[in-house]
Amino acid sequence: MKMPPICLPRWPLALVLLLPLAAWAQVQTPPAPAVACRQLVASGNPQYPPYLWRSAENENRLVGANAEMLAWLSKELGLAIESRYVGPWGRVQEEMRAGRIDLIAGAFLTMARTEYMDYFYPALRETRSVVLVRDGSRLDYRRWSDLASLQGVTVIGNSFGEDFDRYARDHLNISQVASLERALQMLQRSRVDYLVYEDSPAAAYQARLNIDGIKPLQVAVASEPLYLTLSHRSACNTPEMRGRIARAMFTLARQGLMNGWVEKSIQLWKRTSP
Repeated sequence: MKMPPICLPRWPLALVLLLPLAAWAQVQTPPAPAVACRQLVASGNPQYPPYLWRSAENENRLVGANAEMLAWLSKELGLAIESRYVGPWGRVQEEMRAGRIDLIAGAFLTMARTEYMDYFYPALRETRSVVLVRDGSRLDYRRWSDLASLQGVTVIGNSFGEDFDRYARDHLNISQVASLERALQMLQRSRVDYLVYEDSPAAAYQARLNIDGIKPLQVAVASEPLYLTLSHRSACNTPEMRGRIARAMFTLARQGLMNGWVEKSIQLWKRTSP
């Protein structure tokens, strides 16, 4: 008995034929052109001498050791880098998260910050954060728990390492203010018992503002490396650019360039009128 011919449905067959064509067309479609990286905008903590502060001649520009580093990096990359003041430290981090600036020149490593920026190794410099108290304070600081019953202060957006930040959040009473100047004044006027900040910037501000009667305690809260970072949303954040910046950071560390820039910037800060 002769079997009737099998007739395939015409519509499914058309779909089968069109699917490879659609896939081929998708492969052949050129990708959208990437935004060109013509310039990098960098910022950082503007109250951070000798590393960064606002220029007396142009308050929209940042100067200091980290600005010197950025000028050197610009030459290494063959790409313009602008050191721009965008607001206090907390605002700088918001601008970085949004991708409105490309680089932060000087940031400590925290897990929260890795969600919106890449860190470059090796670090720019190792820093030391301390507890500052008034002369005559009876605080005998040896460990973080020694601060538990006291009122402290620091600057908004500052980090002193992932471990200390977590401990402070869970166990310490540390208020945050917009500027180091304000924090020093609060300590001087006995509105708080201690201030947590980096030793070199704190000493620089004390000298410039003629704030006496405040001293750092010998035992450090933390010693943390200070990094250059790149925003995840930067148009310049490509594998090729990350590689170029990383190679430059190794050159910087090998040649020990930051030490000279820090010394130069300390002298510049002392000559700058408040």
